[in-house]
Amino acid sequence: MTSAIAAGHPATVEAGIEMLRAGGSAADAAVAASLASCVAETVMTGLLGGGHAIYYDGTGGSAENLDFFVAVPGLGAERREAALLELDVPFGAELVHYAVGIASCGVPGVPAGLAELWRRHGRLEWTRLVEPALRLARAGVEMTPAQASCLAMLATVMTMNEGARIYAPRGSLLAAGERLEQPGLVRALELLAEEGAASAYSGSIADVLLALMRERGGLVTREDLEAYRAEWSAPDEVAYLDARVYTRDDLSGVPDGLPRVPRLAELSEAERALILARILDREGPDGVGDTTNITVVDGDGSACVLTTSLGLGSGDFLPGFDLHLNSMLGEADLVRGALEAGERMGSMMAPTLVLGDNALELAIGAAGGTRLRGALIQVAAGVLDEGLSPGEAVARPRLHASGGRVQVEPGFSEAAVAALEREGFAVRIWPAQHHFFGGVSLVTPNDAAGDPRRSGAAARVP
Repeated sequence: MTSAIAAGHPATVEAGIEMLRAGGSAADAAVAASLASCVAETVMTGLLGGGHAIYYDGTGGSAENLDFFVAVPGLGAERREAALLELDVPFGAELVHYAVGIASCGVPGVPAGLAELWRRHGRLEWTRLVEPALRLARAGVEMTPAQASCLAMLATVMTMNEGARIYAPRGSLLAAGERLEQPGLVRALELLAEEGAASAYSGSIADVLLALMRERGGLVTREDLEAYRAEWSAPDEVAYLDARVYTRDDLSGVPDGLPRVPRLAELSEAERALILARILDREGPDGVGDTTNITVVDGDGSACVLTTSLGLGSGDFLPGFDLHLNSMLGEADLVRGALEAGERMGSMMAPTLVLGDNALELAIGAAGGTRLRGALIQVAAGVLDEGLSPGEAVARPRLHASGGRVQVEPGFSEAAVAALEREGFAVRIWPAQHHFFGGVSLVTPNDAAGDPRRSGAAARVP
């Protein structure tokens, strides 16, 4: 088994590779890479967000899910309604409705999740895992084209309050190739190294977070932070082709969707497009899905797939730390019914492992909100059924079906588009590949690929 990592930014990948070369486990590499993504990919994720992971023990052959998603705040406080800032975010030709502001922030889970993953499966010292992210925070990091494109789309939120200094330091938005500087993250990461994850729940970072909540009318309480725990559970297991798939359900729909996909290898492109559109078609709005994913396999055959997000971001940043707050309470895709304090919010994240003959065949995860399921299924089928390499599968044009509409990237044939229209779908062809169609990171026993739609990258240890 070749050690490898795939992720949404070259700097994120380099942090993980550094740990693998140092003898670290898949968990060590995933934690270090995730911390680096909280510096390099702050348009997509951050330390005060939430996430999900799956870990496969290559020695024992067992898999576990780790839930460190955002929890509903309000423990120890009277229930109250707090005002949210309503806005519409342009997403290509679509307008997506969101609600942000301090009251959209839920209880963060990323610090607790990374610490728990390291505690159970790590080999290296915790402080060693923080080092790559600290170096990035001190030096600044170059904006990739995908990060710059997403920043332009989310400018209204990203430049609220303290965000203007970070993302528009000279009065205009940072562009691709320019350096993103977040000096407050240096101190935040130093505290994370010194105090551990507890800094965000009962230590220095927690104190500043609670002070901001009191100042601006947020809902997170000290009881919320002190009660938060990352939680292990058994993954959902389904069959696909001749393999076993371990993933998570909740709002993702992956355990239902993937087994319904028939053999695609012998089908024409038009037949393939029709089948995928029928299976993936769902009712409901398409959210922006600011998320990132990291996939790691180590030399022992152990694997970790880890997905994190801030949502859109609340538009509030911790003073002195440059940490953006999550906006999960304002994510319409995630709010299904009444929210009770202390409960986990639902999530579409679906970190996934595929095993055949008790050996790992594929580790894969995706970012992209409502498009996450379709992106993951299309790429996984490309590798496992159609025999594509990871790079070919992730670069191939994708479609997204929702509410009788099918959005397609350029590259689908006229015959495929005509077949979709004859089926009754309203088809929209995008002018170029776009991060709307998700960001997939995958590793196989001999290869790895990040998604070009999100300026992703991958690397292997020779």
